Amino acid sequence: QVQLQESGGGSVESGGSLRLSCVASGNRFSNYCVAWFRQRPGQEREAIAAVNSDGTTTIENSVKGRFSISRDNGQNTLFLQMNNLRPGDTAVYYCAAGLYVADTAAPIEYQYWGQGTQVTVSS
Repeated sequence: QVQLQESGGGSVESGGSLRLSCVASGNRFSNYCVAWFRQRPGQEREAIAAVNSDGTTTIENSVKGRFSISRDNGQNTLFLQMNNLRPGDTAVYYCAAGLYVADTAAPIEYQYWGQGTQVTVSS
């Protein structure tokens, strides 16, 4: 069992930066594939970035070059650094964790989810 808690969301102006954190409770955090998803108003949840247990990262094209993902297994924490934010990045951001994830972009692959943190970017 893993519990996830996001933090770091807020309101920023276009071009600004935010760093999201997701702290996991429970054991064996390092064994999990962990990821960030977001859900924009009226849209389905979409993958942003993932990092596997071996450290391999995947960044979706929509945020490539602006967002980066990292994990600190010693602190059981997942990070999302978001730079050059745009109004289109406004969404609720969720972290997720899963074992044996075949498709890092598929929400169904993840067994555990945080409650989400709101990011609002104004123009």
